[in-house]
Amino acid sequence: MFRRYGPVTAIGLLAGATVGLGLPQVPIGQVSRITSSDDVGCTDPRVVDGDTLRCGATRIRLQGIDAPELPGHCARGRACTSGDPFASTDNLRALVSGAVMVCRQTDTDRYGRTVAHCSVRGRDLSCAQIAGGFAVRRYAPISCP
Repeated sequence: MFRRYGPVTAIGLLAGATVGLGLPQVPIGQVSRITSSDDVGCTDPRVVDGDTLRCGATRIRLQGIDAPELPGHCARGRACTSGDPFASTDNLRALVSGAVMVCRQTDTDRYGRTVAHCSVRGRDLSCAQIAGGFAVRRYAPISCP
């Protein structure tokens, strides 16, 4: 093998294989435990709106925030969060684009969604939505830097 590819290429192939063996192998759109028994990783999160995502069949509601509702989603008589729901959704989509999302479930809401603290590249998604003005704190306390 070393003679056919040359020593530099062979070392690169061996190093890549070694690194690859240490990483979690998660099919796209699947949920996998990756950092501890409490953390769940999602390789292809899909954004529903500014505070809700899907990981495969699992619906995930971001902990401690409320984002503006998309048209037709604010129930009659409910005081929904003001703001641009499309900007909020687009911002969350940009935050998770092409990254592995890691979540820790804290609860299940009345709609059956997993309520969780989620992050991408070490950045808390709830805090990022608040910091950008795309959501407000609501429902549960969260700690943002």
